[in-house]
Amino acid sequence: MKRSFFILFAITAILAGCKSQAPSPAEDGRSPQEILFDDGNYAMFIHFGLYSKLEGVWKGKIYYGNAEWIMNHGQAGIPMEEYMAEAATFNPYGFDADEIVKLAKDAGMRYIVITAKHHEGFAMFDTAVSDFDIVDATPLKRDLMAELAEACHREGLGIGFYYSQFQDWTAPGGGRGPQTDATGREVSFEEYFRTKCVPQVEELTTKYGDIQLIWFDTPGEMPAKYSEELVALVRKNQPDALVSSRVGNGLGDYVTLNDMEVPVRNREGRWEGIDVTQVGWGFSKYDNEWKSPDFIVRTLVSTIARGGTWMLNVGPDSNGKVNEMAAAALRKAGEWVHSHPEAVQAAGPSPWGHALPWGDAVTQNDKIELVVFDWPSDGILWVPGLRTGVKSARLNGKRLKSSTEDGWLRIELPAVRPEPFASVVELSFDGTPEVDGTLAADPARATVVPVDFASTDGCVVERTGWTEKFGEWITRFVARGFGDGSSITWTVDFKDPGVFNVDLEYLGAEKLEWKMLLDGKDALIDLHKNTDVFAWYRLGWVKVEEPGVHIFTLSLSDGDAASAKVASMRLTPVGL
Repeated sequence: MKRSFFILFAITAILAGCKSQAPSPAEDGRSPQEILFDDGNYAMFIHFGLYSKLEGVWKGKIYYGNAEWIMNHGQAGIPMEEYMAEAATFNPYGFDADEIVKLAKDAGMRYIVITAKHHEGFAMFDTAVSDFDIVDATPLKRDLMAELAEACHREGLGIGFYYSQFQDWTAPGGGRGPQTDATGREVSFEEYFRTKCVPQVEELTTKYGDIQLIWFDTPGEMPAKYSEELVALVRKNQPDALVSSRVGNGLGDYVTLNDMEVPVRNREGRWEGIDVTQVGWGFSKYDNEWKSPDFIVRTLVSTIARGGTWMLNVGPDSNGKVNEMAAAALRKAGEWVHSHPEAVQAAGPSPWGHALPWGDAVTQNDKIELVVFDWPSDGILWVPGLRTGVKSARLNGKRLKSSTEDGWLRIELPAVRPEPFASVVELSFDGTPEVDGTLAADPARATVVPVDFASTDGCVVERTGWTEKFGEWITRFVARGFGDGSSITWTVDFKDPGVFNVDLEYLGAEKLEWKMLLDGKDALIDLHKNTDVFAWYRLGWVKVEEPGVHIFTLSLSDGDAASAKVASMRLTPVGL
């Protein structure tokens, strides 16, 4: 959970344009690095390496997805000698650490993590361990990690280094790499670990001043003793630096979720979400699926509202420059972040424990910040579950009319949203607010109810994931394992009685027949021809006779139960 927010004033000054200094240790014992991670809430990830030279293309063929994996057999399968030879003409002269730091600050980010060595084994710093690095193997001959670290320290941003500790596709003995050296001698992982991994982590933790963290990645089959040694090494050289959970074997100071994952319910502990500005992490010249400013703002707020920190990636091109499309989106979203530090910096998780139909919520001390993504067409914002009286509701400092109806807070908003992407309504109370997090159906708009909040009988809700393109991960929780007598049940609170359209998001083979009960009574039964991808299917209308809590129970009455997976239910008021 997020801690106390005593440094809000200092952070607000930073966002106003002042150069910041590293935060001092907190009264609760947190280190400056922990404060920056806990309260900064927003960071820049940079994937930059020899793969950046190829920009997702090898011998005229485009490889879609993760461009940093282009050497791997899952992409172009480039022979090691040919790939390593590319370093001789890799000259990213346009890499400007000051420009990147300014972009991060314009975006509202508080620290930067950059790939010092990715799975390809190429070091983007001056290493004494190998000549396969940016200084010795390229015409550039500049230590880019040193340049970026110096710029971050000068401008008050934290700096962290990504290091692929297990996978190394070009070092003998490295995970997924060659198992013999140039002479044909067999090389073990132990030898690789001792002669390359440990010495390079030693360099990264001793040559670049104070660092925010070491972001290890893909531990693979690495035994626990190696993870433990790496953590101890970081602790020795950088006692306050954080270590990511991807060091492996259950270690690390915080959890990194799956790529592109945003939980739908609050998550305890210290954790981060990570995402990309393109489809992949390394730059690809043919990938124009840029993340919009609206996506950036929504995902940032949603991650913070679930209790986490968000790190958003940029991939410099072969010249070392960040693409202007990505930069423009970051700056535009950053205008919103700078205008609403209360929704980002030092913000705590939503007291509801989940998103709301029109947006989300974060906390600042005893205040709740309602972040409205989807502006109500009638100007009325309905807020469920508040068990504490509201002292005031304000939008950009202006007091709004509010009242309580049937346990719901009714807020009158301007007819038109006053700014792009999202607006923040601040609720203040006479004490600490109490919230009932029961899922509630909005009286005026569609409400999506994921299976994450369902109870099960005879089936299970479990996490699953897949890729749309190479490396573009989708993570969902789904209900599966339906059989005779099995069901899933949602509990939903309704402000008013009325008629609601029910849609179901699921996949399955051939035709599936679903049965829905409302408060234990038959309500809907419907049959659809299905696909093997998640899609919304309309089940029909139900009538909710009374306000208050109602129970929806779903079962599979016919069809291929083994193929059926349910993700969400959607309730939309019909208006009758």
